Amino acid sequence: MIWRVRRVVTGHDAEGRSTFIADGAAPNVKEIPALPGLALTDLRETGRAPASNAGDADGREGFKSIGAAHTQDRSSSDPMMHKTSTVDYIIVLKGEIHAVLETGEKLLRAGDVLVQRGTNHSWSVRGAEPCIVAAVLVSAKPLKKASRKKTRK
Repeated sequence: MIWRVRRVVTGHDAEGRSTFIADGAAPNVKEIPALPGLALTDLRETGRAPASNAGDADGREGFKSIGAAHTQDRSSSDPMMHKTSTVDYIIVLKGEIHAVLETGEKLLRAGDVLVQRGTNHSWSVRGAEPCIVAAVLVSAKPLKKASRKKTRK
């Protein structure tokens, strides 16, 4: 039986806030009939470098560069909240960690993969055990700031 990878993908809502746009088994799995038990999982691809984090489409594009840049979000009450100009693949190897966005959070466990797409985000380990993650950062174009709609009370 083929193991299915849990893939969580971030994006932006209509107001420009960081949000989760997908959470479930990675949809692109290719089982290899000649090698029983072997399967390849395509987590996400980009078509060009630097990558684009615009929109919420779940494309199949190839990675060609690595890079990272981030700035802290000084308006957040979370001192670790920051945004990157990258597509980040965060693979949880051991333990548990919460991915924190502006609109909510998700608990990630060993074997889960987060595709962080240039969103304002933070991390929180809340258990007694350390969490070990592997991170691959792919250079992406900085996203334009969305104007946030003001709500009337």
